[in-house]
Amino acid sequence: MNLDDSLTIIKGVGSQVLEKFKVLGVLTIEDLLTNYPRKYEDFSQVVSIINLNPGKSTIQAKVESVISRYGRRGFHMTEAVVADSSGKMNILWFNQPYRAASIKKDQEYYISGDFGLHNQKMSMINPSMELVSAFPLNTARIIPIYSETSGLKSIQIRKIVKNSLSYLDLISESLPEWIIKNYNLIPLKQAIEELHFPKSNEDLEKARSRIAFEELFDLSLAAQLNKKDLLLQPVIKIEFNQKLATEFVSKLDFKLTDEQKISAWQILKDMDKDRPMNRLLEGDVGTGKTVVATMAAVNTLKFGYQVALMAPTEILAKQHYKTIKDLLKPLKMDDKVGLLVGSMKPKDKAEAKDLFLAGKLNFMIGTHSIIQDSVKLPKLAMVVIDEQHRFGVNQRQNLLQKTGHMPHLLSMSATPIPRSLQLALFGDLDVSIIKSKPYSDLDIDTKIISLNQRSATYEKLKDVLKKKEQIYVVCPLISESPVMSFRAVEKVYKDLSEGVYKDYSVGILHSRLSTEEKEKVMEKFVSNEINVLVCTTIIEVGVNVPNATTIVIESAERFGLAQIHQLRGRVGRNHKQGSCYLLLDSSNKPSPRLLALENTFDGFKLAELDLELRGPGIIYGTLQHGKNNLDLQIADLTDIKMILLAKKAAEEFIEKGENLLQYVQLNERINRLRAITTLN
Repeated sequence: MNLDDSLTIIKGVGSQVLEKFKVLGVLTIEDLLTNYPRKYEDFSQVVSIINLNPGKSTIQAKVESVISRYGRRGFHMTEAVVADSSGKMNILWFNQPYRAASIKKDQEYYISGDFGLHNQKMSMINPSMELVSAFPLNTARIIPIYSETSGLKSIQIRKIVKNSLSYLDLISESLPEWIIKNYNLIPLKQAIEELHFPKSNEDLEKARSRIAFEELFDLSLAAQLNKKDLLLQPVIKIEFNQKLATEFVSKLDFKLTDEQKISAWQILKDMDKDRPMNRLLEGDVGTGKTVVATMAAVNTLKFGYQVALMAPTEILAKQHYKTIKDLLKPLKMDDKVGLLVGSMKPKDKAEAKDLFLAGKLNFMIGTHSIIQDSVKLPKLAMVVIDEQHRFGVNQRQNLLQKTGHMPHLLSMSATPIPRSLQLALFGDLDVSIIKSKPYSDLDIDTKIISLNQRSATYEKLKDVLKKKEQIYVVCPLISESPVMSFRAVEKVYKDLSEGVYKDYSVGILHSRLSTEEKEKVMEKFVSNEINVLVCTTIIEVGVNVPNATTIVIESAERFGLAQIHQLRGRVGRNHKQGSCYLLLDSSNKPSPRLLALENTFDGFKLAELDLELRGPGIIYGTLQHGKNNLDLQIADLTDIKMILLAKKAAEEFIEKGENLLQYVQLNERINRLRAITTLN
């Protein structure tokens, strides 16, 4: 017997059932045992018939009679009369013709279901029923409800899980004994059994706490080990030049906010240490993250070292290139800034690489192509990642091999990350936050529009176009889907360009276009050759288009709050009032979730609400471009108390010098998580 044995050795699992389990990602005994229920229904309290109250109930009774018949409308009904010492009652099943043959008269049954009024009589409708035993599966207990797939229901999964319980003896403890003792955790084997078949709500809570703690411990340990390894890497120490920083700030044509100053100070002090900086700079679109990063870069350039800034798209890289050259011009350092993007001519690329190698260009701006093998980075001391959240272990090792040292790393993100998510997932990052915008106190005017107001809203927005201002229209899908009824870019583009906006230039932008096509469309939108841009969330990470004052978000319920907040940050730039219209697919009352967007403009509050209502995937998936491989089944990433406990245990694990190789299961999980528990 082994935990990696195929499910087919379990009674009730043949080749066909195995194929259905594969849909759920369950292939082995271990997969089955760690495939925890998604929820529970409590039928554990067995009451006498006379004490039944409306709602979910369980009785223990004998069957006195069973009648099976078809009604006038062709549906089948099975009716049973059951009795205990306190009285009798009716049980009804609809369209279950097999039921009568399976019921044995004068036998004692547990019967669990909803007790209520039916045809002027109090009865149970379609209850679960099984013979009284010491281990009932579907009645008289807290019943586990599993994720299902076609042809594989919870009732069948419960039976198969029960048949596999003998394998629990193969489960070895995955945490050190001192952690289990110090943090009052129950053994892993017991926790797994209680999650599947809890004896009480108290036992279930203990089991959930044990597994949740371990899931969060794994995340925290992975992040802290990443940080520990990073601290051991050789680094170039960049001393803080206060005179230069003062000169840079004095020559700006705007005043830095206090949060910008604090963030810049934190970054500059990090780079003045004998360890690589690994910092995240968070701030909504328009809060001025680029100027803060440039201030730190200036300090690096002054000492003769080099800086690389990587953007996710060429057009954004070109925008950064122009912005940073303008910021450095008063210091006469703008001639040190170079651009390297894929669309450049081979000759221009080669020249840029040669100038960087020779040290004549010291600030290289581009896409991920900056760290390709042909680019030599002899004196690279700082890397800035703008919205490129997959700069991980391999890329770091690449830079280490190129330079012989680890550059200081600054990640910038406009996606607010809730504190609990920061603690659990990004423990290797120091975080700086900029909340206030330096140029405007104007919040984006946000309105929810019901389906019957949709056409009138688009008609009204002609006024925006008449003022020579521009509009984004964002849809959740590229093409119409037979499965999902959400608005699609291609259909909305056709409707608008041939209908209400036929006299204007309407553009289309989505991920299926080639890089060259996308760049061309965005360049036309930036230059106002395109008045209305119909697109997917591809513009989340986008360029600054000050003339775009309005954004329309179709099928708004489809998006996360943090995502909508970031999207609406695309408008209302450069002292102009921005407007955001959230279009619903129905005339129903909007959800409280969407209503929050009309009055809340703090991205961090919205991200916290998103995390609470929709779970970590909506935020983490955005950050990791869909790589949501956390495998959290039990842990709640809003439970800061549990996160802090797990974090403390992970810190103690490292301080004690524990050898991870001694814990086989833990080591496997940590190695996988180390690749994804960091933002960069």
